[in-house]
Amino acid sequence: MIETRQANPVNNPQIKTAVMEQLTSRGAPEAALAAAEQLGNPTSVTIVAGQQAGLFGGPLFTLLKGLTAIAVAREVSVKYEVPAVPVFWVHAEDHDLEEISNCSVLTPDFEFETITIPYDSSSSQPASAVRLDDSIVLTLNRLRELLPNTEFSNSIFSQLSNAYKPGRGIVDAFTLWMDTLLGQHGLVVFDASDTAVKSIAQPLFQQELDTFGETSRLATESGSNLIAKGYHAQVTPLKDSTGIFYLSDSRQAIRLKPNEKTPEKAFEIDGELLSLQQINLQLANNPNAFSPNVLLRPIVQDKIFPTIATIAGPSELAYLGQLRQVYNHFGVPMPIIYPRASATIVDQGTLRFMERYDVSFEMLQAQDDGVLNRLLSNLLPEEVERTIEETKQAITDHLAAVSVGVAKVDPTLVGAVETTKDRMDRDLKKLGNKIIQAAKRRDETVQRQFRRARSQSFPNGAPQERAVNCIYFLNRYGLQLVDHLIKQLPPKLGQHGLITV
Repeated sequence: MIETRQANPVNNPQIKTAVMEQLTSRGAPEAALAAAEQLGNPTSVTIVAGQQAGLFGGPLFTLLKGLTAIAVAREVSVKYEVPAVPVFWVHAEDHDLEEISNCSVLTPDFEFETITIPYDSSSSQPASAVRLDDSIVLTLNRLRELLPNTEFSNSIFSQLSNAYKPGRGIVDAFTLWMDTLLGQHGLVVFDASDTAVKSIAQPLFQQELDTFGETSRLATESGSNLIAKGYHAQVTPLKDSTGIFYLSDSRQAIRLKPNEKTPEKAFEIDGELLSLQQINLQLANNPNAFSPNVLLRPIVQDKIFPTIATIAGPSELAYLGQLRQVYNHFGVPMPIIYPRASATIVDQGTLRFMERYDVSFEMLQAQDDGVLNRLLSNLLPEEVERTIEETKQAITDHLAAVSVGVAKVDPTLVGAVETTKDRMDRDLKKLGNKIIQAAKRRDETVQRQFRRARSQSFPNGAPQERAVNCIYFLNRYGLQLVDHLIKQLPPKLGQHGLITV
Protein backbone atom coordinates (compact mmCIF):
# COMPACT_ATOMS: atom_id res chain seq x y z
CA MET A 1 0.00 0.00 0.00
CA ILE A 2 2.88 2.38 0.75
CA GLU A 3 4.40 1.83 -2.69
CA THR A 4 0.98 2.27 -4.33
CA ARG A 5 0.47 5.63 -2.66
CA GLN A 6 3.99 6.80 -3.41
CA ALA A 7 3.38 5.85 -7.03
CA ASN A 8 0.22 7.98 -7.01
CA PRO A 9 1.41 11.24 -5.41
CA VAL A 10 -1.10 13.85 -4.38
CA ASN A 11 -0.76 17.61 -4.68
CA ASN A 12 1.64 17.80 -1.74
CA PRO A 13 2.70 21.49 -1.93
CA GLN A 14 -0.91 22.72 -1.98
CA ILE A 15 -1.96 20.38 0.81
CA LYS A 16 1.03 21.19 2.97
CA THR A 17 0.41 24.91 2.57
CA ALA A 18 -3.28 24.62 3.45
CA VAL A 19 -2.63 22.42 6.48
CA MET A 20 0.20 24.58 7.75
CA GLU A 21 -1.98 27.68 7.46
CA GLN A 22 -4.70 25.98 9.49
CA LEU A 23 -2.33 24.85 12.22
CA THR A 24 -0.45 28.15 12.37
CA SER A 25 -3.64 30.20 12.62
CA ARG A 26 -4.74 28.04 15.56
CA GLY A 27 -1.38 28.12 17.30
CA ALA A 28 -1.06 24.33 17.13
CA PRO A 29 1.75 22.61 19.06
CA GLU A 30 5.20 22.27 17.50
CA ALA A 31 4.86 18.50 17.16
CA ALA A 32 1.77 18.95 14.96
CA LEU A 33 3.55 21.56 12.84
CA ALA A 34 6.56 19.27 12.43
CA ALA A 35 4.27 16.43 11.32
CA ALA A 36 2.52 18.71 8.82
CA GLU A 37 5.89 19.69 7.35
CA GLN A 38 6.28 16.06 6.29
CA LEU A 39 3.30 16.42 3.96
CA GLY A 40 5.59 18.22 1.55
CA ASN A 41 7.72 15.10 1.24
CA PRO A 42 6.61 13.05 -1.82
CA THR A 43 7.45 9.82 0.04
CA SER A 44 5.19 10.66 2.98
CA VAL A 45 2.03 8.71 3.70
CA THR A 46 -0.86 9.46 6.04
CA ILE A 47 -2.92 7.52 8.56
CA VAL A 48 -6.32 9.20 8.66
CA ALA A 49 -9.01 9.12 11.33
CA GLY A 50 -12.07 11.35 11.29
CA GLN A 51 -15.20 12.34 13.13
CA GLN A 52 -17.76 15.09 13.51
CA ALA A 53 -16.94 18.11 15.66
CA GLY A 54 -18.58 16.80 18.83
CA LEU A 55 -19.12 19.23 21.71
CA PHE A 56 -16.08 19.34 24.05
CA GLY A 57 -14.36 16.64 21.99
CA GLY A 58 -17.30 14.28 21.67
CA PRO A 59 -17.59 10.78 23.13
CA LEU A 60 -14.51 8.89 24.27
CA PHE A 61 -14.26 6.98 21.00
CA THR A 62 -13.35 10.23 19.21
CA LEU A 63 -10.24 10.48 21.35
CA LEU A 64 -9.55 6.78 20.76
CA LYS A 65 -9.69 7.33 17.00
CA GLY A 66 -7.05 10.04 17.17
CA LEU A 67 -4.88 7.93 19.45
CA THR A 68 -5.13 4.96 17.09
CA ALA A 69 -4.00 7.12 14.17
CA ILE A 70 -0.99 8.29 16.19
CA ALA A 71 -0.05 4.76 17.27
CA VAL A 72 -0.39 3.29 13.77
CA ALA A 73 1.58 6.17 12.19
CA ARG A 74 4.43 5.63 14.66
CA GLU A 75 4.47 1.92 13.95
CA VAL A 76 4.51 2.45 10.18
CA SER A 77 7.31 5.03 10.45
CA VAL A 78 9.52 2.64 12.41
CA LYS A 79 8.67 -0.58 10.62
CA TYR A 80 8.75 0.70 7.04
CA GLU A 81 11.09 3.68 7.44
CA VAL A 82 8.79 6.15 5.74
CA PRO A 83 7.39 9.46 7.03
CA ALA A 84 3.91 8.55 8.28
CA VAL A 85 1.69 11.45 9.36
CA PRO A 86 -1.38 10.93 11.58
CA VAL A 87 -4.27 13.11 10.37
CA PHE A 88 -7.63 13.77 12.01
CA TRP A 89 -10.19 14.75 9.35
CA VAL A 90 -12.92 16.86 10.99
CA HIS A 91 -16.25 16.30 9.22
CA ALA A 92 -16.90 20.02 9.31
CA GLU A 93 -19.59 20.06 6.62
CA ASP A 94 -21.86 17.50 8.26
CA HIS A 95 -25.15 18.92 9.48
CA ASP A 96 -26.17 16.54 12.27
CA LEU A 97 -26.36 19.33 14.85
CA GLU A 98 -28.38 17.18 17.24
CA GLU A 99 -25.49 14.73 17.54
CA ILE A 100 -22.68 17.24 17.94
CA SER A 101 -24.45 19.68 20.27
CA ASN A 102 -24.65 17.50 23.38
CA CYS A 103 -22.26 16.21 26.00
CA SER A 104 -22.94 13.34 28.43
CA VAL A 105 -20.97 12.75 31.62
CA LEU A 106 -21.14 10.90 34.94
CA THR A 107 -21.73 12.86 38.14
CA PRO A 108 -19.80 12.18 41.37
CA ASP A 109 -22.62 9.74 42.24
CA PHE A 110 -22.20 8.08 38.82
CA GLU A 111 -25.51 9.36 37.53
CA PHE A 112 -25.66 9.80 33.75
CA GLU A 113 -26.34 13.43 32.78
CA THR A 114 -26.52 15.17 29.40
CA ILE A 115 -26.16 18.86 28.63
CA THR A 116 -26.93 20.46 25.29
CA ILE A 117 -26.12 23.78 23.68
CA PRO A 118 -29.00 25.50 21.84
CA TYR A 119 -29.28 24.76 18.13
CA ASP A 120 -31.84 25.22 15.38
CA SER A 121 -33.35 21.77 14.88
CA SER A 122 -34.96 22.89 11.62
CA SER A 123 -31.66 24.06 10.14
CA SER A 124 -29.73 22.02 7.61
CA GLN A 125 -26.69 24.30 7.63
CA PRO A 126 -23.32 22.56 7.91
CA ALA A 127 -21.55 22.51 11.27
CA SER A 128 -18.85 24.82 9.88
CA ALA A 129 -21.47 27.61 9.71
CA VAL A 130 -22.57 27.25 13.36
CA ARG A 131 -21.17 29.77 15.82
CA LEU A 132 -21.28 29.55 19.60
CA ASP A 133 -23.26 32.24 21.41
CA ASP A 134 -23.16 33.44 25.02
CA SER A 135 -24.96 30.28 26.16
CA ILE A 136 -21.68 28.38 25.88
CA VAL A 137 -20.53 30.08 29.09
CA LEU A 138 -23.59 28.80 30.97
CA THR A 139 -23.06 25.35 29.44
CA LEU A 140 -19.46 25.27 30.65
CA ASN A 141 -20.56 26.35 34.12
CA ARG A 142 -23.21 23.64 34.21
CA LEU A 143 -20.70 21.06 33.03
CA ARG A 144 -18.36 21.97 35.86
CA GLU A 145 -21.21 21.66 38.36
CA LEU A 146 -21.99 18.14 37.14
CA LEU A 147 -18.43 16.87 37.19
CA PRO A 148 -16.49 16.01 40.35
CA ASN A 149 -14.02 18.68 41.44
CA THR A 150 -10.52 17.24 41.06
CA GLU A 151 -6.96 18.51 41.18
CA PHE A 152 -7.15 18.80 37.39
CA SER A 153 -10.47 20.67 37.09
CA ASN A 154 -9.11 24.23 37.12
CA SER A 155 -6.52 23.56 34.44
CA ILE A 156 -8.83 21.48 32.23
CA PHE A 157 -11.68 24.00 32.33
CA SER A 158 -9.31 26.89 31.70
CA GLN A 159 -8.12 25.22 28.49
CA LEU A 160 -11.60 24.09 27.52
CA SER A 161 -12.96 27.63 27.98
CA ASN A 162 -10.13 28.96 25.86
CA ALA A 163 -11.33 26.78 22.97
CA TYR A 164 -15.09 27.14 23.45
CA LYS A 165 -15.73 30.89 23.45
CA PRO A 166 -18.78 32.92 22.41
CA GLY A 167 -18.54 33.95 18.78
CA ARG A 168 -16.24 31.11 17.77
CA GLY A 169 -17.38 28.46 15.31
CA ILE A 170 -18.19 25.10 16.84
CA VAL A 171 -15.82 23.40 14.38
CA ASP A 172 -13.06 25.91 15.17
CA ALA A 173 -13.54 25.23 18.89
CA PHE A 174 -13.33 21.49 18.30
CA THR A 175 -10.12 21.73 16.26
CA LEU A 176 -8.51 23.94 18.92
CA TRP A 177 -9.47 21.46 21.63
CA MET A 178 -8.14 18.50 19.63
CA ASP A 179 -4.88 20.41 19.11
CA THR A 180 -4.67 20.80 22.87
CA LEU A 181 -5.30 17.12 23.51
CA LEU A 182 -3.35 15.42 20.74
CA GLY A 183 -1.34 18.03 18.83
CA GLN A 184 1.69 17.59 21.08
CA HIS A 185 1.75 13.94 20.02
CA GLY A 186 2.00 14.89 16.35
CA LEU A 187 -1.65 14.62 15.29
CA VAL A 188 -2.53 16.93 12.40
CA VAL A 189 -6.12 18.11 12.89
CA PHE A 190 -7.64 19.11 9.54
CA ASP A 191 -10.83 21.14 9.07
CA ALA A 192 -12.36 19.57 5.96
CA SER A 193 -14.39 22.69 5.16
CA ASP A 194 -11.18 24.51 4.24
CA THR A 195 -11.79 26.17 0.87
CA ALA A 196 -8.06 26.11 0.12
CA VAL A 197 -8.25 22.42 -0.84
CA LYS A 198 -11.64 22.34 -2.56
CA SER A 199 -9.93 22.73 -5.92
CA ILE A 200 -8.22 19.36 -5.36
CA ALA A 201 -11.63 17.72 -4.95
CA GLN A 202 -13.13 19.58 -7.92
CA PRO A 203 -12.21 16.90 -10.52
CA LEU A 204 -13.94 14.26 -8.37
CA PHE A 205 -17.07 16.38 -8.16
CA GLN A 206 -16.92 16.89 -11.91
CA GLN A 207 -16.62 13.17 -12.56
CA GLU A 208 -19.51 12.43 -10.21
CA LEU A 209 -21.73 14.86 -12.12
CA ASP A 210 -20.59 13.66 -15.53
CA THR A 211 -21.30 10.02 -14.64
CA PHE A 212 -24.73 10.95 -13.28
CA GLY A 213 -24.57 9.51 -9.77
CA GLU A 214 -22.27 6.54 -10.37
CA THR A 215 -21.18 6.56 -6.69
CA SER A 216 -24.68 5.67 -5.49
CA ARG A 217 -25.12 2.97 -8.11
CA LEU A 218 -21.82 1.27 -7.32
CA ALA A 219 -22.37 1.45 -3.55
CA THR A 220 -25.88 0.01 -3.97
CA GLU A 221 -24.52 -2.80 -6.14
CA SER A 222 -21.87 -3.65 -3.54
CA GLY A 223 -24.53 -3.58 -0.83
CA SER A 224 -26.68 -6.02 -2.79
CA ASN A 225 -23.70 -8.35 -3.17
CA LEU A 226 -23.12 -8.24 0.60
CA ILE A 227 -26.77 -9.07 1.26
CA ALA A 228 -26.59 -11.98 -1.19
CA LYS A 229 -23.67 -13.40 0.81
CA GLY A 230 -25.60 -13.19 4.07
CA TYR A 231 -24.32 -9.82 5.31
CA HIS A 232 -26.14 -6.49 5.44
CA ALA A 233 -25.65 -3.23 3.60
CA GLN A 234 -24.76 -0.36 5.91
CA VAL A 235 -25.72 2.31 3.37
CA THR A 236 -28.53 2.17 0.81
CA PRO A 237 -28.43 5.35 -1.31
CA LEU A 238 -31.55 6.73 -2.91
CA LYS A 239 -31.80 5.94 -6.60
CA ASP A 240 -31.86 9.61 -7.56
CA SER A 241 -28.97 10.66 -5.30
CA THR A 242 -25.50 11.83 -6.16
CA GLY A 243 -22.46 11.84 -3.88
CA ILE A 244 -22.47 15.64 -3.59
CA PHE A 245 -24.18 18.35 -1.55
CA TYR A 246 -24.59 21.98 -2.51
CA LEU A 247 -23.74 24.52 0.20
CA SER A 248 -25.54 27.85 0.42
CA ASP A 249 -27.42 28.98 3.52
CA SER A 250 -28.00 25.29 4.12
CA ARG A 251 -26.69 21.95 2.85
CA GLN A 252 -28.83 20.65 -0.01
CA ALA A 253 -28.62 17.25 -1.70
CA ILE A 254 -27.96 17.29 -5.43
CA ARG A 255 -30.41 14.84 -6.97
CA LEU A 256 -30.69 13.32 -10.41
CA LYS A 257 -33.67 14.55 -12.37
CA PRO A 258 -34.70 12.94 -15.68
CA ASN A 259 -35.24 15.61 -18.31
CA GLU A 260 -38.54 14.83 -19.99
CA LYS A 261 -38.00 17.30 -22.84
CA THR A 262 -34.49 16.28 -23.91
CA PRO A 263 -32.14 13.34 -23.25
CA GLU A 264 -29.77 15.78 -21.55
CA LYS A 265 -28.83 15.07 -17.93
CA ALA A 266 -30.44 17.30 -15.33
CA PHE A 267 -30.06 17.88 -11.60
CA GLU A 268 -32.28 19.29 -8.87
CA ILE A 269 -31.08 21.43 -5.97
CA ASP A 270 -33.74 22.53 -3.48
CA GLY A 271 -36.44 22.52 -6.17
CA GLU A 272 -34.33 24.26 -8.82
CA LEU A 273 -33.69 22.30 -12.01
CA LEU A 274 -30.21 22.62 -13.54
CA SER A 275 -28.75 21.14 -16.70
CA LEU A 276 -25.34 19.44 -16.59
CA GLN A 277 -23.89 22.48 -18.34
CA GLN A 278 -25.36 24.86 -15.75
CA ILE A 279 -24.19 22.87 -12.74
CA ASN A 280 -20.74 22.41 -14.29
CA LEU A 281 -20.50 26.17 -14.67
CA GLN A 282 -21.32 26.63 -10.98
CA LEU A 283 -18.71 24.02 -10.05
CA ALA A 284 -16.09 25.76 -12.17
CA ASN A 285 -16.88 29.20 -10.76
CA ASN A 286 -17.44 28.21 -7.14
CA PRO A 287 -16.05 24.77 -6.12
CA ASN A 288 -16.36 25.85 -2.47
CA ALA A 289 -20.14 25.46 -2.74
CA PHE A 290 -19.84 21.70 -3.25
CA SER A 291 -19.31 19.08 -0.57
CA PRO A 292 -19.07 15.26 -0.61
CA ASN A 293 -21.64 13.07 1.10
CA VAL A 294 -20.81 10.10 3.34
CA LEU A 295 -20.03 7.88 0.33
CA LEU A 296 -17.85 10.28 -1.63
CA ARG A 297 -16.12 11.80 1.42
CA PRO A 298 -13.59 8.96 1.84
CA ILE A 299 -12.63 9.30 -1.83
CA VAL A 300 -12.12 13.05 -1.45
CA GLN A 301 -10.15 12.50 1.75
CA ASP A 302 -7.80 10.06 0.03
CA LYS A 303 -7.51 12.27 -3.03
CA ILE A 304 -6.28 15.11 -0.82
CA PHE A 305 -4.02 13.02 1.45
CA PRO A 306 -1.70 10.09 0.57
CA THR A 307 -3.67 7.75 2.81
CA ILE A 308 -2.47 4.19 3.37
CA ALA A 309 -4.81 3.41 6.29
CA THR A 310 -8.15 4.76 7.44
CA ILE A 311 -9.03 4.39 11.12
CA ALA A 312 -12.67 3.33 11.31
CA GLY A 313 -15.29 2.45 13.90
CA PRO A 314 -17.74 -0.47 13.55
CA SER A 315 -20.36 1.32 11.41
CA GLU A 316 -17.68 2.92 9.23
CA LEU A 317 -16.05 -0.46 8.66
CA ALA A 318 -19.38 -1.66 7.29
CA TYR A 319 -20.04 1.12 4.79
CA LEU A 320 -16.41 1.45 3.70
CA GLY A 321 -16.73 -2.17 2.66
CA GLN A 322 -19.17 -1.00 -0.01
CA LEU A 323 -16.76 1.50 -1.58
CA ARG A 324 -14.04 -0.54 -3.32
CA GLN A 325 -15.65 -0.12 -6.74
CA VAL A 326 -16.23 3.56 -6.03
CA TYR A 327 -12.52 4.02 -5.34
CA ASN A 328 -11.73 2.20 -8.59
CA HIS A 329 -14.21 4.37 -10.48
CA PHE A 330 -12.41 7.54 -9.40
CA GLY A 331 -8.92 6.10 -9.78
CA VAL A 332 -8.02 6.67 -6.12
CA PRO A 333 -6.11 3.88 -4.29
CA MET A 334 -8.29 2.44 -1.54
CA PRO A 335 -6.44 2.44 1.80
CA ILE A 336 -6.35 -0.36 4.36
CA ILE A 337 -9.30 -0.09 6.73
CA TYR A 338 -7.91 -0.33 10.26
CA PRO A 339 -10.33 -0.73 13.21
CA ARG A 340 -10.00 2.00 15.82
CA ALA A 341 -8.97 1.08 19.31
CA SER A 342 -11.92 0.15 21.49
CA ALA A 343 -11.68 0.50 25.25
CA THR A 344 -13.48 1.11 28.52
CA ILE A 345 -11.77 3.10 31.27
CA VAL A 346 -12.46 1.94 34.82
CA ASP A 347 -10.85 2.87 38.11
CA GLN A 348 -8.98 0.55 40.45
CA GLY A 349 -12.01 0.18 42.75
CA THR A 350 -14.14 -1.21 39.92
CA LEU A 351 -11.36 -3.55 38.81
CA ARG A 352 -10.91 -4.91 42.34
CA PHE A 353 -14.67 -5.45 42.67
CA MET A 354 -14.81 -7.40 39.39
CA GLU A 355 -11.84 -9.56 40.37
CA ARG A 356 -13.04 -10.22 43.93
CA TYR A 357 -16.53 -11.32 42.94
CA ASP A 358 -15.64 -12.86 39.58
CA VAL A 359 -17.84 -10.41 37.67
CA SER A 360 -16.91 -10.27 33.97
CA PHE A 361 -17.05 -7.05 31.99
CA GLU A 362 -19.88 -8.39 29.82
CA MET A 363 -22.02 -9.14 32.88
CA LEU A 364 -22.22 -5.41 33.63
CA GLN A 365 -24.16 -4.50 30.49
CA ALA A 366 -27.59 -5.75 31.58
CA GLN A 367 -29.59 -2.98 33.24
CA ASP A 368 -31.78 -5.22 35.42
CA ASP A 369 -30.68 -6.73 38.74
CA GLY A 370 -30.39 -10.31 37.50
CA VAL A 371 -26.61 -10.39 37.75
CA LEU A 372 -26.66 -8.62 41.11
CA ASN A 373 -29.20 -11.10 42.50
CA ARG A 374 -27.09 -14.04 41.35
CA LEU A 375 -24.02 -12.44 42.87
CA LEU A 376 -25.73 -11.88 46.21
CA SER A 377 -27.18 -15.36 46.09
CA ASN A 378 -23.68 -16.74 45.70
CA LEU A 379 -22.66 -14.79 48.79
CA LEU A 380 -25.30 -16.48 50.96
CA PRO A 381 -24.05 -18.91 53.59
CA GLU A 382 -23.66 -22.22 51.79
CA GLU A 383 -25.77 -24.09 54.34
CA VAL A 384 -28.78 -21.81 53.73
CA GLU A 385 -28.90 -22.48 49.99
CA ARG A 386 -28.13 -26.19 50.50
CA THR A 387 -30.82 -26.58 53.16
CA ILE A 388 -33.47 -24.92 50.98
CA GLU A 389 -32.61 -27.18 48.06
CA GLU A 390 -32.67 -30.25 50.33
CA THR A 391 -36.06 -29.18 51.71
CA LYS A 392 -37.47 -28.75 48.18
CA GLN A 393 -36.21 -32.20 47.20
CA ALA A 394 -37.56 -33.79 50.40
CA ILE A 395 -41.00 -32.24 49.82
CA THR A 396 -40.98 -33.49 46.25
CA ASP A 397 -40.05 -37.02 47.35
CA HIS A 398 -42.56 -37.20 50.22
CA LEU A 399 -45.43 -35.77 48.20
CA ALA A 400 -44.68 -38.24 45.42
CA ALA A 401 -45.19 -41.01 47.97
CA VAL A 402 -48.37 -39.32 49.21
CA SER A 403 -49.63 -39.07 45.64
CA VAL A 404 -49.21 -42.84 45.18
CA GLY A 405 -51.15 -43.57 48.40
CA VAL A 406 -53.88 -41.03 47.63
CA ALA A 407 -54.40 -42.53 44.20
CA LYS A 408 -55.36 -45.79 45.83
CA VAL A 409 -57.88 -44.09 48.11
CA ASP A 410 -59.32 -41.45 45.77
CA PRO A 411 -57.65 -40.74 42.39
CA THR A 412 -59.39 -37.36 42.18
CA LEU A 413 -57.21 -36.09 45.03
CA VAL A 414 -53.94 -36.53 43.09
CA GLY A 415 -54.46 -33.05 41.65
CA ALA A 416 -54.77 -31.63 45.16
CA VAL A 417 -51.39 -33.15 46.01
CA GLU A 418 -49.81 -31.45 42.96
CA THR A 419 -51.45 -28.16 43.93
CA THR A 420 -50.04 -28.48 47.41
CA LYS A 421 -46.57 -29.16 45.98
CA ASP A 422 -46.76 -26.11 43.70
CA ARG A 423 -47.85 -23.92 46.62
CA MET A 424 -45.02 -25.16 48.81
CA ASP A 425 -42.51 -24.60 45.96
CA ARG A 426 -43.78 -21.04 45.61
CA ASP A 427 -43.52 -20.49 49.34
CA LEU A 428 -39.96 -21.78 49.39
CA LYS A 429 -39.13 -19.56 46.41
CA LYS A 430 -40.62 -16.58 48.24
CA LEU A 431 -38.56 -17.50 51.28
CA GLY A 432 -35.45 -17.67 49.12
CA ASN A 433 -36.21 -14.24 47.64
CA LYS A 434 -36.73 -12.81 51.11
CA ILE A 435 -33.35 -14.18 52.09
CA ILE A 436 -31.81 -12.55 49.00
CA GLN A 437 -33.48 -9.24 49.86
CA ALA A 438 -32.12 -9.56 53.38
CA ALA A 439 -28.70 -10.22 51.85
CA LYS A 440 -29.12 -7.10 49.73
CA ARG A 441 -29.77 -5.03 52.81
CA ARG A 442 -26.85 -6.68 54.54
CA ASP A 443 -24.59 -6.29 51.54
CA GLU A 444 -25.30 -2.67 50.64
CA THR A 445 -21.61 -2.22 49.95
CA VAL A 446 -21.68 -4.96 47.31
CA GLN A 447 -24.76 -3.39 45.73
CA ARG A 448 -23.12 0.02 45.65
CA GLN A 449 -19.92 -1.36 44.15
CA PHE A 450 -21.85 -3.31 41.52
CA ARG A 451 -23.94 -0.33 40.42
CA ARG A 452 -20.86 1.88 40.40
CA ALA A 453 -19.03 -0.59 38.17
CA ARG A 454 -22.06 -0.89 35.89
CA SER A 455 -22.51 2.89 35.62
CA GLN A 456 -18.85 3.32 34.71
CA SER A 457 -18.80 0.55 32.13
CA PHE A 458 -22.26 0.74 30.54
CA PRO A 459 -24.02 4.00 31.45
CA ASN A 460 -27.70 3.51 30.62
CA GLY A 461 -26.75 0.19 29.08
CA ALA A 462 -24.63 1.78 26.32
CA PRO A 463 -20.89 1.17 25.80
CA GLN A 464 -18.95 3.77 27.75
CA GLU A 465 -16.84 4.86 24.77
CA ARG A 466 -19.99 5.82 22.85
CA ALA A 467 -21.94 7.36 25.72
CA VAL A 468 -19.54 9.34 27.91
CA ASN A 469 -17.77 12.49 26.69
CA CYS A 470 -13.98 12.47 26.86
CA ILE A 471 -14.08 15.60 29.07
CA TYR A 472 -15.30 13.41 31.95
CA PHE A 473 -12.09 11.38 31.90
CA LEU A 474 -9.84 14.39 31.32
CA ASN A 475 -11.37 16.20 34.30
CA ARG A 476 -10.86 13.12 36.44
CA TYR A 477 -7.33 12.16 35.37
CA GLY A 478 -5.89 15.26 33.69
CA LEU A 479 -4.14 15.53 30.32
CA GLN A 480 -1.74 12.85 31.52
CA LEU A 481 -4.55 10.45 30.63
CA VAL A 482 -3.61 10.93 26.97
CA ASP A 483 -0.02 9.87 27.65
CA HIS A 484 -1.28 6.85 29.56
CA LEU A 485 -3.65 5.81 26.76
CA ILE A 486 -0.98 6.16 24.10
CA LYS A 487 1.09 3.60 26.00
CA GLN A 488 -1.90 1.27 26.32
CA LEU A 489 -3.34 1.55 22.81
CA PRO A 490 -4.09 0.10 20.47
CA PRO A 491 -4.91 -3.21 22.14
CA LYS A 492 -4.89 -6.33 20.00
CA LEU A 493 -6.63 -5.69 16.71
CA GLY A 494 -10.37 -6.17 16.99
CA GLN A 495 -10.36 -6.66 20.77
CA HIS A 496 -11.95 -4.44 23.38
CA GLY A 497 -9.58 -3.27 26.10
CA LEU A 498 -10.33 -2.68 29.77
CA ILE A 499 -8.02 0.11 30.95
CA THR A 500 -7.35 1.33 34.47
CA VAL A 501 -5.72 4.63 35.34
